[in-house]
Amino acid sequence: MPPSASSADHLPPHQPAARQRPKSPDRVLAEAEAQWLFTEQELLHTPSVQDGMSPEKEKEIRAKGVNFIRQVGIMLKLPELTLSTAAIFFNRFLMRVSLVDRPGQKALHHYTLGATALFLATKVEESCRKMKDLVVACCRVAQKNPNLLIDEQSKDFWKWRDTILLNEDVLLEMLCFDLTIEAPHKQLYEMLKYYQVHHNKQLRNAAWAFVTDSNITQLCLLCSSHTIAAAALYSAARYCNVAFPDSPDGRPWWHVQHVSLEDILKACNYMAANYEHVPIKPGHEGAQTIYAITSPSAPILHQDTTTSNGSKIHPLDPPHDDRAAKKRRTSDSATTATSVHPHEAASRTVESHGSEEGEVEG
Repeated sequence: MPPSASSADHLPPHQPAARQRPKSPDRVLAEAEAQWLFTEQELLHTPSVQDGMSPEKEKEIRAKGVNFIRQVGIMLKLPELTLSTAAIFFNRFLMRVSLVDRPGQKALHHYTLGATALFLATKVEESCRKMKDLVVACCRVAQKNPNLLIDEQSKDFWKWRDTILLNEDVLLEMLCFDLTIEAPHKQLYEMLKYYQVHHNKQLRNAAWAFVTDSNITQLCLLCSSHTIAAAALYSAARYCNVAFPDSPDGRPWWHVQHVSLEDILKACNYMAANYEHVPIKPGHEGAQTIYAITSPSAPILHQDTTTSNGSKIHPLDPPHDDRAAKKRRTSDSATTATSVHPHEAASRTVESHGSEEGEVEG
């Protein structure tokens, strides 16, 4: 009797799994997020600006508040997703509430707002920390002393604790209880996985730095999180000289990701302007990424050629910018203006600005 053939012999040859086509952004979430998007002109008429604060001063205070969130989050070992959500809550709140004191009404201090936004974000992202640990971290960061001993019965401890709990309701009301945040970090990682470049450490770090640095700006009020993620991927690919092929039906990669090239360049140009005006030490990948795509001498990201599988590679040259040469000189100099590193920026900003603002206003 001949031996029976193994069942494995009858199996079809192994075929690699086809890449799943990226889904368009959730319509409900996109509509909810669109209610919190503004034009650059509208950002010049925020409640604080209307009450007499200069736009530059407001941007500085926003950056201080987000850096406070970041340093407290690092001390508590919170995930980046939680810090990003807290920064979005922080920026959205300031589109409805002024930072300027009014007669009989004291404005909310940006450190207090940052602590409250972080407290709420830990709940939303399910990365909760003990209230005691949060309060102690806030006290240490505000007073620029990471080893500060905080007595749970001290006045400072209870002032921070009561202030956070009291202002949580205020924050929720001003946010209209709109707490569903689609952070760009998650969408960026999905894009990296789709193009199978998530193991490219240089590309991944450059894109991640772009998204992280965007938290200290008002970019989350100008562009959707999906656009920010695509802009981070675009700038990182430009910096690392990585090309993405067109889809089988001939569409460029940004169309596949449901983003327009115009919106991507808008986000990149906005971040370039912010890198230029934030005097932090050079060498940070986020800033190098931006300078790479705004310099006329930057390497070409996409070649107008055809790949081995027949897919055409699309050229992605941004329009010429007269500021490009200046940005390149700034990038190469020792005093270049670059972005804040995720693990250095918060401490440096609080060290330089936190001492005079360490107390929570009662």
